[in-house]
This record gives sequence, structure tokens and C-alpha cells, in this order.
Amino acid sequence: MALFQKKPQVSDTMPLYTIGSNKTVLIIGLGNPGQQYAGTRHNVGFEVLDHFAKKNDFPAWMAKRDLKCELTMANLGENRVILCKPTTFMNLSGEAGQAVQHFYRVYNPQTLVVYDELAIAFGQLRTRLGGSDAGHNGVKSLIAHLGEDFGRLRIGIGQQTAEKTAPSSKEANTSKYVLSKFSKEEQAILPKILQEANGLITEYIFGGALPNDTRTVL
Repeated sequence: MALFQKKPQVSDTMPLYTIGSNKTVLIIGLGNPGQQYAGTRHNVGFEVLDHFAKKNDFPAWMAKRDLKCELTMANLGENRVILCKPTTFMNLSGEAGQAVQHFYRVYNPQTLVVYDELAIAFGQLRTRLGGSDAGHNGVKSLIAHLGEDFGRLRIGIGQQTAEKTAPSSKEANTSKYVLSKFSKEEQAILPKILQEANGLITEYIFGGALPNDTRTVL
């Protein structure tokens, strides 16, 4: 049990101090700020963090201008957990990730990034440690600022049906696809994906290791 805690303030320069916690874990969800991007495939990383924060009774999100993100934190068990949603837009996500890591002294082994993955079918979630950016600009920015050895939770957004097939990462309409909203059919399944992501994040926080794993909710 922590000996004392200092709750986060509105100030962008005030850290949260917790003495006695086992570790600090940073979870970064990728997306674009602004209501026009809410509910789009590319913002599923934001949705996962919003769901996790709500289910685990985190405080309200705080705008941290100096850290270029929205941030909330809480203790889960003996672990201090920091949730971060960059406000830099996707292509500059690494600036926020680096700023938060430096400010709270968290390193890649304690960092998990949640984001959409076009190469993975909708309804699948995959975890792994390290790897390439696979054409994802947000991950590319994070690798440039942090290195590549952080944990990944990839949420599949690829759609492979007779009616519609998601474009490959090389096609010109990829951007239009990932920035579009989930279909009604996908929206009906999304709560199951968020629930599974919540479980995977919880396992990471309390287990400490991130296996190469695939979960399917369909």
C-alpha cells in the first residue's frame, strides 16, 4: 500500500508522486484529437483508453499542454498507471510519448501502445513486444522518438467480406478508409473488442510481461 499520494493537479508541470508502488506503467492510445475524428477506425486507440479509464474509475482526463496530450492516472493495486492520449495528431504521436516518458521517468519496458492495425482483421486483437511500424504513421513517430522496443496492442480494423474489402496499406484510399467511422455492424461488435482490450491491458499491468498473442471476439 502506498505511504502517501499526491493527486494530479491542473498544472502541466505537477507530477504525481506515489511512494511504495511496485511500478509505473504508461499506456498510450493513438488517435487524432477533435470531435470530427471520434468514432473513426483510426481513433480506436483513444476508444480503448476511454473505456479502460471508465471501467477502472480513473479521474477525469486532464489537458497537459506541456506534455502534448490528455492524461489521467490512478493506482491499480500497487501499480501506478498513466493513460495518455496524444493531442499532436497521429503523425506526431512520438512527441507526446517522449514528453510523458521523460516527465514521469517511464521507459519502454513499462510502456504499452494501443492502436489500429489495417493488416489485422476486424475482431482480432494482437499483442507483441517491439517490431516495425508496418506503415502506421503514429507508430513510426513513436519509434523515431522512443525506439522500437515498447509493447503493442494492435486492434484489427481490416474488413474482409464479400461486400467490402479494406484497402491494402499501399492503396491511395487507405487514408479515407481508416478515417471513416465504423459500420453499424462493426459498432455492434466494438463493445466486445473494448472489453477484450480492457482484459489484455489489465493482464499487462499486473502480469508485467507482454506475450505474442492473438485474441478473437467474433
